Amino acid sequence: MNIFAFQQKTPEEIGTLIAQRIRNIRRRRKISQKRLSEKSGVSLGSVKRFERSGEISLFSLTKIAIALEIDRELEDLFLEVPFLSIEEIINGEA
Repeated sequence: MNIFAFQQKTPEEIGTLIAQRIRNIRRRRKISQKRLSEKSGVSLGSVKRFERSGEISLFSLTKIAIALEIDRELEDLFLEVPFLSIEEIINGEA
C-alpha cells in the first residue's frame, strides 16, 4: 500500500490551488480581473471562472502567466522530475 496515496490531491484541488496562487499574485500587483483579461487576451469570463473554479486551458493559463510576468515559473514546470524507479532511469537513458 502506498502511504503517499492519501496525500495526493484531485485535479480539481490542484486547479483550485493554482488559481488561488494566481489570484494572490494578481491582487498583490493591484491588477483587476478586467485589466488582467486585457493584458493577457483571455476573456474576462475565463479569468473569473479560473479564479473561482480553477478551470482553464493550458494556453490561457500561459497567456495569464506571461501577462503577470511569471511565465518562467510555468516554463520550469516538470523541469527536474525525480525518477520513481530504476526501470525509469534505464528507460530515460534510451
